[in-house]
Amino acid sequence: QVQLVESGGGLVQAGGSLRLSCAASGRTFNNYNLGWFRQAPGKEREFVGAISRSGGATSYADSVKGRFTISRDNAKNTVYLQMNSLKPEDTASYYCAAARNPNWAASRVVGQYDYWGQGTQVTVSS
Repeated sequence: QVQLVESGGGLVQAGGSLRLSCAASGRTFNNYNLGWFRQAPGKEREFVGAISRSGGATSYADSVKGRFTISRDNAKNTVYLQMNSLKPEDTASYYCAAARNPNWAASRVVGQYDYWGQGTQVTVSS
């Protein structure tokens, strides 16, 4: 069992930056691929980015590539999402998730993730 708690959301102007953190419980943090997803009102949850168990591989949605960076610190059981050049369309609730399945090819798929945080709200004003 893994429990995930996100923090770092808030209100920011367009062009600004935020860093989200997701702290995990448990001693097997480095056994999971980790992902960030987001969901805006009335929309489906969508992939933002993922990072492999060792941190050696990352993947991003085209909409955030070049602006967002995902990283992890396995010693601190924490994954981060650095968000730069934020746009109003980035407004959403952001969720971190952990997947036991080591299949990296499936890291963009919501259904591959076993554990989810409660979400943190990011609002970008124009």
